[in-house]
Amino acid sequence: MSDALPALLMHKISQVVEQLSSAVVTYEQNLILANSLGAEDMVLADLLSRHLPEIPQFVLDTGRLPEETLSLLAKMAERYPKAVIEVYYPESSAVESYVRHYGINGFYTSQSLRKTCCSVRKLEPLKRALKGRKAWITGLRREQSVTRDTVAFSAWDDANGLQKLNPLADWSLDEVWAYIHHFDVPYNALHDQHYPSIGCAPCTRAISVGEDLRAGRWWWENSETRECGLHAATPLPIRQKP
Repeated sequence: MSDALPALLMHKISQVVEQLSSAVVTYEQNLILANSLGAEDMVLADLLSRHLPEIPQFVLDTGRLPEETLSLLAKMAERYPKAVIEVYYPESSAVESYVRHYGINGFYTSQSLRKTCCSVRKLEPLKRALKGRKAWITGLRREQSVTRDTVAFSAWDDANGLQKLNPLADWSLDEVWAYIHHFDVPYNALHDQHYPSIGCAPCTRAISVGEDLRAGRWWWENSETRECGLHAATPLPIRQKP
């Protein structure tokens, strides 16, 4: 461990543990963490291992993840041997159909084809991962981009029909990294190469100083509409349903 964490960050950590502990009582086994293997989700994975190891996690392997991301997944299994982590893959027939019709990199052609690729490789597996769940946990933060600046701690997710918990909504990037360094949390090696946000390899690039944290994702598109569909719109705050 590094030096002591600031009091404000310690308070935020306690708030996250409290929120997720309450969620376990509310949703019991029907709660799951969507782990993108990004810095924020590694913070959440570490917090779960320390305080709430009974909460399961899932990872979406799109088939086009960087090697560094896959290496991190392997490191997670070593670091958190008691964690329940399930990996979901896209349907091979859907991927084959997309490539046959639009080419292996058809997503560069238009936003429509890019979103179709995201639908095949991310959204359909997400539906399977969330099936039967009542709530899911994400690492969304308001600071990440203009499409996320009103993210609530808890909101009803109409698109997927369950509650969505974003316990790091008010965390800064500095706080995320302070936690990672303090607790020696494993993270994606690409973060050290100026990749603050990491998705599929062909759709992610390093960013320059001063650029938006998610500027490296689908950089050829309008920044105000760059989402894959997992978090397509800012949901309404706290509207819990059974």
